[in-house]
Amino acid sequence: MIFPTIQFAVFFVAVFSVSWLLMPKPALWKPFILAASYVFYGYTDYRFVLLLFGSTVFNQVMAEALYRAREGRARNVLTAVAVGGNLAALGWFKYYNFFLDSVTGLLGKVHLHAPLPLLQVALPVGISFFTFQALSYVIDVQRRAIEPAKPIDFAVYLAFFPHLVAGPIVRASEFIPQLKSPRDRREIQASRAFFLIVGGLVKKAVIADFLATKLVDSVFDNPAHHSAWQVLMGIYGYAVQIFCDFSAYSEMAIGVALLLGFRFPENFNAPYSAVSLQDFWRRWHMSLSRWLRDYLYIPLGGNRGSELFTYRNLMLTMLLGGLWHGAAWTFVVWGAIHGTGLAVERLLAQRRHARGVAPPRDTVARRVVGRFVTFHVVCLAWVFFRADSFGTAMAVFGRLFSFAPGGFVAANLLLLIAVGIAIQYLPRDATHRLQRGFSRLSLGAQGALLATSLVAVSTFGNQGVAAFIYFRF
Repeated sequence: MIFPTIQFAVFFVAVFSVSWLLMPKPALWKPFILAASYVFYGYTDYRFVLLLFGSTVFNQVMAEALYRAREGRARNVLTAVAVGGNLAALGWFKYYNFFLDSVTGLLGKVHLHAPLPLLQVALPVGISFFTFQALSYVIDVQRRAIEPAKPIDFAVYLAFFPHLVAGPIVRASEFIPQLKSPRDRREIQASRAFFLIVGGLVKKAVIADFLATKLVDSVFDNPAHHSAWQVLMGIYGYAVQIFCDFSAYSEMAIGVALLLGFRFPENFNAPYSAVSLQDFWRRWHMSLSRWLRDYLYIPLGGNRGSELFTYRNLMLTMLLGGLWHGAAWTFVVWGAIHGTGLAVERLLAQRRHARGVAPPRDTVARRVVGRFVTFHVVCLAWVFFRADSFGTAMAVFGRLFSFAPGGFVAANLLLLIAVGIAIQYLPRDATHRLQRGFSRLSLGAQGALLATSLVAVSTFGNQGVAAFIYFRF
């Protein structure tokens, strides 16, 4: 079940209505919203609900045991079991086939054809997201940053359907305190919620899905059949597609949560306006960036050791971040490109500091160059992210640098690419002003504007709604 569908609309209207009826009675509301979230998750395959339930029980038991344990060997063992159990489940469902294929290919290269157990392991939707949330919960309890939640509160936190499938990665410290008292319906930010939901719907149906079906899929499926210009536009098109697709889901998730009375952290902040890769990762999938920083990069040592040690930590963090996205070596390369870029940026800054050279002045020309270079490094990495194999990625690059002439890209596709990049440069206060202006309209005017937007999406958007890209992660 995905957000912009009739099935979800019917589901949400029912959940919304019952949720606010039961909200004054937490003893009834919590089991209801938990059951509704399980229905949402089990809509595609009910068997995965057992995995989510098992993860909930395991992590709650481990959190309570960690909180009771004293400093020392026992607590270290419990931490290892908690972290290892989560990673084992994620590894089995997400990386078993990847590991098997990699080992088989490696053995084949040295002419050793050892029979390995062949199992078809289905990938549960959203397992990466709820596993990372569970990990942050048990680690925060182990660090004494939070106390264990009530079992029902933790179950609601892990399964809450707006963020369950594709984030944002909401931490227990951000969500569980909101369960302490019933939400007040008078405080619902309905105007902002509708603004986010409709904006996300436009990004998804009008921009992302249209670019995918009319340009991106064709270029990456058959790069040899396209000119260099078409391939270049296909790469730019994918950069816009993945931003509009993923930020659309995040915005709709935040909007749906707002209608239910809950607040999620922001997940995107104009990432293609970044002037460096470090700046990009402060703006792209921010809930994941913060998670990788707090639960991987800093525990590895961060920048507390030598420069070489810091570069190692950066690279490991980005390599594992790439592997988190998908069980394929192309995702590892994607992470390696970002890790290398971040290390190079840090190296250049350190060399300037060592020579006593002041940081370069922030000028318009420098920002333009920084944005141009950063965007194209990101696009270079996106080719590996989108390609289904190294062969496809190399074919895309080969066609791009063959400078094959000819090729036509429709004006409406070029316009969508331009719009997808241009919206990154809208001032933040401009978006806030639009939201405030919308909220000041009468209910009738808001309804008319929403209806007009939905008609426009239906008219100009792609026929049918494709699954969100991040559903497979």
